[in-house]
Amino acid sequence: MKPVGIVALVLFLTSIHTYSQQKRTRDYGIEIGVLKTGKYNAITDVEGVSVGHTTLIVGDSVRTGVTALLPHSGNIFQSKVPAAIYIGNGFGKLAGYSQVKELGNIETPIILTNTLSVPVASDALISYTLDRNKEVHSVNSIVGETNDGWLNDIRGRHIKQHHVLSAIENAKSGPVEEGNVGAGTGTICFGFKGGIGTSSRVIPSSLGGYTVGVLVQSNFGGVLEVNGVPIAKELNTVPKHYNYDTDGSCMIVIFTDAPLDSRNLERLAKRAMLGLAKTGGIASNGSGDYIIAVSTAKENLIPYTSDTPFNQPKVLRNDAITPLFMATIEATEEAIINSLFAAEGISGIKGRQIESLPIGKVLEIMDSYNRVNKK
Repeated sequence: MKPVGIVALVLFLTSIHTYSQQKRTRDYGIEIGVLKTGKYNAITDVEGVSVGHTTLIVGDSVRTGVTALLPHSGNIFQSKVPAAIYIGNGFGKLAGYSQVKELGNIETPIILTNTLSVPVASDALISYTLDRNKEVHSVNSIVGETNDGWLNDIRGRHIKQHHVLSAIENAKSGPVEEGNVGAGTGTICFGFKGGIGTSSRVIPSSLGGYTVGVLVQSNFGGVLEVNGVPIAKELNTVPKHYNYDTDGSCMIVIFTDAPLDSRNLERLAKRAMLGLAKTGGIASNGSGDYIIAVSTAKENLIPYTSDTPFNQPKVLRNDAITPLFMATIEATEEAIINSLFAAEGISGIKGRQIESLPIGKVLEIMDSYNRVNKK
């Protein structure tokens, strides 16, 4: 194994060891929204979904990684998932958009990484898919990104194919590591250390009992609010120029077990931008805000080949969608805030330093607004 690979493996194992000690937003009595969360309050509450990370922290300048999301444990190319991609603001390099827009499905794992590693991640997904599917001559790989170049030696292009494949192979269900891991290793959010965050919601059984899970790679700016409390104003961290100090990007991935087609998945994806806005994000000119929405409903998986020319999906009616919209907004908002609460301060290239969200001060502010549940 190459030295960088060894470092990544050590960091991966370390993050597993420390994850159980990690506190999240709800652990402090901050409860966002009104719907119930799933068991793990994570995107993996959607049955069959798994998430894996490869984290690269090497020397004083490499601060990057890969996050892989798998909608089910089978062969994704052979059993494609209905999907849609919505562009909140298009200053980004998401690969695979046009075919998803045209055909309404996804046929590979979803990879998140840094901006200049999109090509190598796409190449790795092609290799992954070809290895598992003989006689295939076209692969639409899905890779999203944010730019971690303020902390990371992004021009060094340290992500290699084996890092991407490792993240896929490491993917698991259950609790999801958050903060400075995977694609969130070198990201910044609202002027503090950002990273990976996740959350989920389960709508009432009377409305279908479906689960919506969200995972974010937070790397954007704005005027931070936590559960409606004006944290940026209270901390005096409101952007001064509203230019580069608000730029950045946010990748948002939504999985749901609700039986939705690509049209209503796009409608679901649009609501994630409302969740981003509730945190104070403004989707600035230089922000790449992309939302990928996927339905994992087993009855609607799309076979690569079939004996019939007909698809016969069972999909929810339009008038049954509203609770899923609400679940998406709540889970997106909380996933972003979780990414901030989980992240830790870190130094990077050229000696740059980014501090973590000052949780103690934030809790004092939240308490002064009577927004902390002390039960």
